[in-house]
This record gives sequence, structure tokens and C-alpha cells, in this order.
Amino acid sequence: MQWSIQEIARLTGVTSRTLRHYDAVGLLPAVRTTASGPRRYDRTALVRLQRILLLRDLGLGLGDIAEVLDTGQDEAEALRHHLVSLRAEQDRLERQIASVERTVAALEEDPEAKEDIMAKDMLDGFDHTQYEQEVTERWGRDAYTKSDAWWRGLGEDGQRQWKEKAEALSKAWTDAAQAGHDPASDEAQAVAARHAEWLGSIPGTPGHEQGRPEREYLLGLADMYVADERFGANYGGTEGAAFVRDVLRVYADRAYADGEY
Repeated sequence: MQWSIQEIARLTGVTSRTLRHYDAVGLLPAVRTTASGPRRYDRTALVRLQRILLLRDLGLGLGDIAEVLDTGQDEAEALRHHLVSLRAEQDRLERQIASVERTVAALEEDPEAKEDIMAKDMLDGFDHTQYEQEVTERWGRDAYTKSDAWWRGLGEDGQRQWKEKAEALSKAWTDAAQAGHDPASDEAQAVAARHAEWLGSIPGTPGHEQGRPEREYLLGLADMYVADERFGANYGGTEGAAFVRDVLRVYADRAYADGEY
């Protein structure tokens, strides 16, 4: 017996988009039975999906889940590795809570003292290290190590400026989408060029040495913005993320037409 992707989505509560993503990354290959290629799933796939959902609920990343399912890694060992990440996340959250508490206390004591609150106290715990496991899984440990060293080397002022630049870029994407610009328009492509320059400025990004990200890296990120709701939220949700993806695809076709990178 086989089930369609829509039937599996109804049975499990997993969205069709997530199932397609699992298929695309090789985590849950679908069975295709017609020339047009619609995804269908057999009983073996259902059992595999059940294990995927269990491991996902335990907090394992997709890379760890694939290793458990495909290489025979002991699930307990995988969970032990994950426990290390959970404890690091717990420490980050505790620092973040303490940071907010200090800020609230300072503002309640003197509402006019906003400028006197130290940035290191306000921003403690609000950093990118929460993505360490995910970055390592997707692009390798070296990519994370380089970007982490770069981030810490920016210092408080540099980190704040970089965040402001990222927020401005996110707003530019949202404005372009709301304005209804065609993905191939000059306005949309100008934002794409800013985005590529922004990515290329980060050490650890594939292509950083050349000043712009590698084409496949850029396209992979574009797809991830749509597949991962956390990243899509930076661009106004699913529709905004889809706009970013479409614009970056056009940009990649044009900017990398010379075959470089």
C-alpha cells in the first residue's frame, strides 16, 4: 500500500513542504510511481518517518538523524552528543534571562539611563552560537569556527553595527516584496547584490576569499529560507522568503554566468 504526500501530511501532521524537504536532502526518499513523478510513500517510509519524528522531537538535527538511521550510529550516543548542545543552549538561555533582568532593573531604577546600560549586559546571551550545530551540519566545522572567530573579533560595537546592517537588509527585502517588484527587476536585483555582498563578507562563507558566496551556496541558502520557517520569518514569512529565493535565483543566473565560483 502506498500513500500520497497529502495523505501522509494529514496522517502525521507534518507539512507537505517539510516532507518535500526531507526527500530533497535524502532523509526520507519518496517512491514515485507515475511518469509525472508525484511523491508517494510506502510502509517502509512510514516507519522511517516515525523514527525521524521521534528523534526530531528529542531535539536532534537532521544531520544527526540521518547518521542514526543510515550509518547505524547508536541512538544513545547521538543523544549524548545532543545533550552537550542542550546544556550549552541552557547556559545561553540563562545568560539571556539574566541580561533581560538586568536591563529591566536598570530601566525601572532610572528610566532616563537607557544610554548608560552597558551593551555587553544588554546583549549577553543574544548571539549566533545557538546555530553552531546547524551550521556545522550544513557547511562543516571549519565554516563555523571561522565565522565564530570573526564574530567575536568584531567586538560590541562591530556586532551591533552588523546586526543593524542585517536588519536593514531584511527590511529592504520586505519592502521590495511588498512593492510587488518582479524578481528580475533592477530594484529586486539591487537588493540581491547587497545580499550576496553581505554573505561574502563573512569568513567561513564558501567563496568569502573571492568576495561573494559560491553559486551553489547562495542557491542553497535561498531554498533554505523557504524550507525553514525560522529563516523565512526574517523576510516576512513564507511568501516573502519565496520572493527572496526567486530573486536570488535570477541573480545567480546573471552574476555567475561567467562560470566562476
